[in-house]
Amino acid sequence: MAYYHIASLSKLVEQFERLPGIGYKSAQRLAYYILGLSDEEVKQFADSILEAHEKIHMCKICCNLTDEELCSICRNPDRDHATICVVENPRDVVAMERTRDYNGTYHVLHGAISPLNGVGPDQLRIKELLNRIKDNTVKEVIMATNPTAEGEATAMYVSRLLKPLGVKVTRLAYGIPVGGDLEYADEVTLARALEGRSEL
Repeated sequence: MAYYHIASLSKLVEQFERLPGIGYKSAQRLAYYILGLSDEEVKQFADSILEAHEKIHMCKICCNLTDEELCSICRNPDRDHATICVVENPRDVVAMERTRDYNGTYHVLHGAISPLNGVGPDQLRIKELLNRIKDNTVKEVIMATNPTAEGEATAMYVSRLLKPLGVKVTRLAYGIPVGGDLEYADEVTLARALEGRSEL
């Protein structure tokens, strides 16, 4: 029985399969899509990957991604630089910005403490956060790490380091999602919703 195989196509599929959330079928679909592009379109696609990889780095203040020395949020004088929202990764900054309710700055840790995965405090951008607090201009740090065991452990660890520095440390309230039913909420979510309740 003949086996149909094109080595360079298989290699392309393998590369797409390495991307998070992409299984074999999706990787195959993406590979065939690339093959259907013109030479110019493929060049633009490849160039944009190379350019992003070469130019994007961490902001020297908040550790978010930027292609300049400072990210647009740290450069913006209209932002409240006395408030820092601490998040796990750059995608969380995008999520917070979508709310349009937050006008402070951010600090990206690039992960969460996870001993099982070999991630300790030293692998995170915690030292950079502590350096930002030392000039006494920061009044509040909002811990907005994910509501997971790792996120909670990270929030507790960082808050213990910040408290002696005289800065107010708060935690995002977690609760019932809009459109959700109480009967399907787990007890931790319900407890958080009770703790974070506000007056009507």
